[in-house]
Amino acid sequence: LGVHHVVSHGTNRGLAKGFMTGLEAALRAGADIIVNTDADNQYQGGDIGKLVEPVLTGQADLVVGTRPLNSIKTFSPVKKWLQHLGTGAVRALSGTDVRDATSGFRAFSRDAALRLQVHGRYTYTLETIMQAGAEGLRLAAVPIRVNPQTRESRLVKSSFSYVRKSIPTIVRT
Repeated sequence: LGVHHVVSHGTNRGLAKGFMTGLEAALRAGADIIVNTDADNQYQGGDIGKLVEPVLTGQADLVVGTRPLNSIKTFSPVKKWLQHLGTGAVRALSGTDVRDATSGFRAFSRDAALRLQVHGRYTYTLETIMQAGAEGLRLAAVPIRVNPQTRESRLVKSSFSYVRKSIPTIVRT
């Protein structure tokens, strides 16, 4: 498996806009399955096969890679607790069985990609799960591996900042 297309904005327009631009470009290129990964090298590309399998077999429209949150040494106990709490809230509100709501390692069927539309500016992760639940899309979760952290996140300044910026997305969706 390799990269077929890289889409880039001339200037930073935010994670959510970058995600939608990539999704739209993949759809224009005729993609049947779209894999999204974050640019911070957090996820292991070798897990792409596991990620797309439920889409290939017709079991899911959206697959979210589930990180081993409790084993990630760079996640503080507070961050781990907030991750579990937030994922539980998103799972309950979306009616899905997502296990890692903020994971950016995902596979989308063409149908799912056509039906999702991110309106928020900050992140796409929660909004796409909420929309998937509302649209009746089949969501699956697969365990994935993570790479050691190489730098601090430029998107998330603190866990509490992320929660504060994410609540409007959850409420709006």
